[in-house]
Amino acid sequence: MGLREGYMKKTLFPWRGFCFIKHLLFMSKAVKLTMILVLAVGTAIFAYLFYTQYNRFMEEAYKAADQDKVEELTTSMKARQAPSGYSKVVLLGAIFVGFTLGLGILGGHELSQFIAERTVKHLYNDEGEALGQEYDEAEQEWANGNFLEAINLMRTYLQKNPRQVHVAIRIAEIYEKDLGNPLAAALEYEEILKQKLPSEQWGWTAIHLCNVYISKLNQKDKAVALLLRIDAEHSQTAAAEKARKRLAMYASEAVNSGELKGVASEVIEEEAAPENPYFPGVKMPSNPAKKKS
Repeated sequence: MGLREGYMKKTLFPWRGFCFIKHLLFMSKAVKLTMILVLAVGTAIFAYLFYTQYNRFMEEAYKAADQDKVEELTTSMKARQAPSGYSKVVLLGAIFVGFTLGLGILGGHELSQFIAERTVKHLYNDEGEALGQEYDEAEQEWANGNFLEAINLMRTYLQKNPRQVHVAIRIAEIYEKDLGNPLAAALEYEEILKQKLPSEQWGWTAIHLCNVYISKLNQKDKAVALLLRIDAEHSQTAAAEKARKRLAMYASEAVNSGELKGVASEVIEEEAAPENPYFPGVKMPSNPAKKKS
């Protein structure tokens, strides 16, 4: 994927126009916890206010009914009566519902993330527990310098324990650092990213793959496309923050080197080019095929 394709992919996730709920979900953990605390306190306060106001309203309604000596009022006359305190009950109820919805969305998201991370850690055995004799033998072969034999033993272990994704990462590391085969390492990392991983683990594995693309394979286009994907699909992670900084650095290098000169005047004819946070003030080149047609 070229730089322009990566840019167009990025525009599918615009920086502006996000709904309020998505902004809440993408906040930092500290801000989220603060918001959850505020929402919880607000929910409790307005629940109490709504409850007391509703009871007061109902008591006044019963008293008014007891004092009413007219028993045959028409339906239209009853409809025109405006019970005292009714609007306040409705207002407090609406605020209470708003706080409850916010707490449910934000708190539920955080709870599901926590449960998912704890479950994945248990499944992937990331708590420092022993991995078994077979894996120990593979690591011993690696320590003895028999890297290919270590990889074969690790693959055998993975066939029996496919959830142990860190073993797959270990294989990629051996290819990259010990065997000096970055292409094989990149292929291993690409297979790992096809699995369903926690956001942080997926993001940092992708960051490492980007380093291999750039420093070992000279495939900057692939790296940029993957960095855009990290930012778009895992925006709330620390890996995404790293990806945004890396993209900004590449954009600055491209502008300073003159790589983008001469294309600023060319725009996509079908729609106005959206604002790009990584290439501020620079428009992307138009499609040559459309010009010829």
